[in-house]
Amino acid sequence: QVQLVESGGGLVQPGGSLRLSCAASGNIHTIYVTRWYRQAPGKSREQVAVITSGGSTNYADSVKGRFTISKDNAANTVYLQMNSLEPEDTAVYYCNSQLRTIYQFTPREYWGQGTQVTVSS
Repeated sequence: QVQLVESGGGLVQPGGSLRLSCAASGNIHTIYVTRWYRQAPGKSREQVAVITSGGSTNYADSVKGRFTISKDNAANTVYLQMNSLEPEDTAVYYCNSQLRTIYQFTPREYWGQGTQVTVSS
């Protein structure tokens, strides 16, 4: 079965950096799009970055210039490089991929379980 697993979260001081990973496992044929979301305490989930199979990217205004989304197709892994982190970036970060397996004609969406990012001095 397909699984998405996030990793790389942790505690970092303001101004620090983290790199999150979203690894997809299973009989993956094509990952069409992967999105990173975050959910801060008491707030709704918000999209922070997106990358398509063709390499197109987009970012929320709040993270532009600080975060970079990228992917390694061979590893079926999408990364979120987070620099110049601020306390406001504290949240649980989730990845979501639209993909299909080698047995499927149509894509489906999958969610990871999330990884905690805490930015604090």
